[in-house]
Amino acid sequence: MSMPVIKMPDDPISMCQAVTDLIESIALEETAMSHILNAEGEKLQKVISMDVDVCKLLEVNDSATDMVHAIANLELVLKDKLEFVSNNLYYPSREDTSSNES
Repeated sequence: MSMPVIKMPDDPISMCQAVTDLIESIALEETAMSHILNAEGEKLQKVISMDVDVCKLLEVNDSATDMVHAIANLELVLKDKLEFVSNNLYYPSREDTSSNES
């Protein structure tokens, strides 16, 4: 798995492109977190298939639980980012655009 790359544009970007970039960055973070959760699941499956004692199983389970809680907290941060972007977009009213056309 490679690291996500966000390229810097040579020219200033438009508001539309900035919003697109913010949403893309949130999607990339979501993808990264899904890979982390998948790895935790694979780790659990591997340990379960091994001949280990209950204490070791519980230790790995606690580790996975901690990771799930950390991912859940990051999900809330991403939700807040998305809401911030959504709530702070400027949409000109119809009156503003019609007065500029006259």
